[in-house]
Amino acid sequence: MPYDRSAIKIIQTLKRRYTQKPEMDLGNPEDSLIATILSARTTDAQVLKVFPSFRQKFPTWQKLAKTDSSEIARSLSAIGLYRNKAKSLHLLAKKLLNDFQGQIPLSMEQMVTLPGVGRKTASCVLSYCFKIPAIAVDTHVFRIAKRLGWSRGATPEKVERDIKDLLPEKYWNEVNRTMVRFGREICTAGKKPKCYLCPLAKWCPYEPKINR
Repeated sequence: MPYDRSAIKIIQTLKRRYTQKPEMDLGNPEDSLIATILSARTTDAQVLKVFPSFRQKFPTWQKLAKTDSSEIARSLSAIGLYRNKAKSLHLLAKKLLNDFQGQIPLSMEQMVTLPGVGRKTASCVLSYCFKIPAIAVDTHVFRIAKRLGWSRGATPEKVERDIKDLLPEKYWNEVNRTMVRFGREICTAGKKPKCYLCPLAKWCPYEPKINR
């Protein structure tokens, strides 16, 4: 199928600008999965602050599965929704051990059966850790896709499908990795993104609207 040439140029431009690995890519799938679950409604900086001591206390799925969620929660009290996240991690560990021999599954269909794991988290882990093509639509990707005119979708799932229609599969893993940083730095939330600094302005229909 024909892809959108301007969308490809946009991703290529962002890829050249943002070369860092994602902050939630912690070097192995287990750490990245746990950290991504913890990052919901919490800044990456907050997660990374508590993560080393948390993993020292709970280094294995077996330890998480055997520990009551209330005890797990005490190690996460510095981050948002910590009780819910503790319960999810406890149940996640049990399911991985019972159904997947302690191994993270490598398909979207299986990953989203895990407690605390939705499409965004699954896409992050598949993309970052296993290099399986996936698009994680978080708040930054959702906002930027709308501003670029890539999607009018009302849900992350629809935005994900629309982006996949625009870009060849080889670019899917670059979408979240680059747009998160771009969204924090330039295409910020609110009514005044930094369009005057934007390397994508010539392709973006949003820029003239806020500078009239």
